[in-house]
Amino acid sequence: MQATKISAFRLLLRLAPAMLALVMCAPAARAQSAGGWSDWLGNLGQTVDRLSEMAITPEQERQIAEAERPKILAQFGGEYPDPAIKDYVANLVRTLGRASARPELEYRVTVLNSPVVNAFALPAGHVYATRGLLALAGSEAELAGVLAHEIGHVTARHTAQRYGRSLVVGSGTQLLGWLTGSASLQQAGEAAGMMWIQGFSREQEFQADELGVATMARAGYDPLAMASFLAKLEQQDALQATLAGRKPGQGDAFNLFATHPRTAERVERAIAQAGLAGATEGREEHDAYLRRIDGLLYGDDPAQGIVRGRAFVHPALGFRFEVPEGFQLLNGQAEVTAAGPQGAVIRFDNAGEIYGGPMRGYIAERWGRQALLANLEPLAVNGMEGASAVTRLNTQGGPVDIRFTAIRFAPDRIYRFQFIAPAQVAQAWGPEFGKVTGSFRRLSEQEARLAKPRRVALVRADARDRVEGLAERFAATDHRAERFRALNGLKPDDQVAAGRLYKIVVE
Repeated sequence: MQATKISAFRLLLRLAPAMLALVMCAPAARAQSAGGWSDWLGNLGQTVDRLSEMAITPEQERQIAEAERPKILAQFGGEYPDPAIKDYVANLVRTLGRASARPELEYRVTVLNSPVVNAFALPAGHVYATRGLLALAGSEAELAGVLAHEIGHVTARHTAQRYGRSLVVGSGTQLLGWLTGSASLQQAGEAAGMMWIQGFSREQEFQADELGVATMARAGYDPLAMASFLAKLEQQDALQATLAGRKPGQGDAFNLFATHPRTAERVERAIAQAGLAGATEGREEHDAYLRRIDGLLYGDDPAQGIVRGRAFVHPALGFRFEVPEGFQLLNGQAEVTAAGPQGAVIRFDNAGEIYGGPMRGYIAERWGRQALLANLEPLAVNGMEGASAVTRLNTQGGPVDIRFTAIRFAPDRIYRFQFIAPAQVAQAWGPEFGKVTGSFRRLSEQEARLAKPRRVALVRADARDRVEGLAERFAATDHRAERFRALNGLKPDDQVAAGRLYKIVVE
């Protein structure tokens, strides 16, 4: 922690002259066209990126990656326990790493036990991919395309730049406002800074694509597989929006589209710009890859609980609850998170301690003892003792209301909800949050038995097979043909080809 504080201070000192120079040029930028401010902020962003890289050493990058690892494992279900899958993906990442722009780095990959389709990178060569991504990929080349893109972020030190921005965005924009005497400019800087922190820029994504397709080509893969996977991801995203009752384009808050907004067309442009437009003779490894993932866990792991639409069901622990419409559930190793409209969030976890007193006392004396609590009251939740209280926190984004709700499920087990919403909309969400609490109940034995794991299985099509027939074997109660097409990257008018392997999902 101390080293991070020192580097942040040094970064601010280095940033001040550059920011002052940029501020001196601001009147000229204002006198230009409407694009002047955009160019000005873009130059500021590049300056911050360069200084961020200077301020963070490779050793600090490694420390950051190691410190973040437990948080990632907790949020994304831990590490997928299949050693064969682990070794396979690790060997693929080593191959891509040797072909990357920084082959001297020691790349480390973790396959996360999560059904969401995502991959991301941390500094110092730490790469993460979910088993949901492995299930959607249709070939080794498609998986290599995703991993090569993440390695591109590492080799370009984009994660170091983003972390550096998070250190300076608060102090830097305050300095900018002080230098200019402009509160509105400071607010604009803070808004831009938040965008920097929340994700990679369009330019960084394009650079990672360029580096990634070059890495793929050097490793012997068809660079177009990166684009074909993104087309498949777009199809899968549209299906998930339909299943969740969202409009197409609203997207999944946790998937690859949300964290890496890219399109197949932009990847093809990166291929052309990298001079690889004709380099499409690389290997694909379709059948061999599918045999690798045969038996891969699909959807949620019943041992960690299952997301079924808006419901979370835990057959091993014996409970379920349901979140409001418009909320998306993410099942983690230590907690369940549901992100909703208007900045509302629901968090659910196990208290992890035994408390013999009343639930009101647990909230006041243990869980919320450092908060200024109001409306502390007992609750009866489907035959279980509970309690709730509210508090308000002042954050950089404005005041936020939090409702603590604790429920004694067993003498040695307390489950907890945190209902979080910006203060201006918290009252409107109150009734919906109350319904979530009221939906928490015990599972019957029959309900627990029905929560079975699902896995990827392979079928080889013959000349008589059609999509609709193979989709009947898909373990789902609705949209079977659409699910089959999305999982295999088949367009609405495509049919299966005789002799080719396809993925289905079975219980």
